[in-house]
Amino acid sequence: MNRLAGISKKRRVKIALLKALMLIAVAIASGIVIFLAVYVLARGLKGISWELLTTEPSYINDTIGILPDILNTLYIIIATLFFVVPLSVGAAIYLNEYAKSRRLVAVIEYAAETLSGIPSIIYGLVGMLIFCELFGFETCLLSGALTLVIMNIPTVMRTTQESLKSVPDSLREGAFGLGAGKWRVIKTVVLPCCVDGIVTGCILAVGRILGESAALLFTAGFSHDLNGLFEGLFKSGATLTVALYVYTKERAGLEVGFAIAAMLMLMTLAINLLAGAVKRGFKKRRDL
Repeated sequence: MNRLAGISKKRRVKIALLKALMLIAVAIASGIVIFLAVYVLARGLKGISWELLTTEPSYINDTIGILPDILNTLYIIIATLFFVVPLSVGAAIYLNEYAKSRRLVAVIEYAAETLSGIPSIIYGLVGMLIFCELFGFETCLLSGALTLVIMNIPTVMRTTQESLKSVPDSLREGAFGLGAGKWRVIKTVVLPCCVDGIVTGCILAVGRILGESAALLFTAGFSHDLNGLFEGLFKSGATLTVALYVYTKERAGLEVGFAIAAMLMLMTLAINLLAGAVKRGFKKRRDL
């Protein structure tokens, strides 16, 4: 049955015009994304070599290597998620399941949305004053990770909270009817149903971590030394985005910059694919 039957000709023209405008908007947005991805990969992949990926930079031999920067990026992702996931998920559970005052919830949600819009360089200045100077951590990956925790808590908390709201109340009521307590209902019924939202929040957080540079310039530093995970967290270290800036502006030029940009895109793609596989695994386990 034609859904446009009975609609006036003038309104049909308006609907067709709106559809055309939406298609144009989709084409422009998709075209920009595809162009950037293809352009960066085309220029960057040819600059990626085994030596670039597996060596340290040397000022003596004037060689470029980004292995320390890759490891520093992974270290800071692990450290940030280690803190941000329990804090954000715990805050979302409290706001959605335990908080009695709707006014308090509204204030916290408004504060979280406001924090999401603050420029990252301000987070960097605050992180430098609090973690590097007040707490005495100095410039290190841990200071950068804790700064990124503050930046990403609102994102992960809000996505988890919206996912919790999507869980039907009938599931909670059925579990309560079987005699389960509040926390047991949350742990065994509610959380398994909203894993998708938690994983989505983590993906958004990882994307912001990978693309962050301004905050890390003040808190994590510029060092390109090769360190282990626990040792490296307490030392200065450049992530790939910071290394991109340093090499492009000060040492190697655009070719190495595009190679690092391509590495960032590939890492983002790999992390998204891994997160998608984890999400499907949890969904399959939940459906069993």
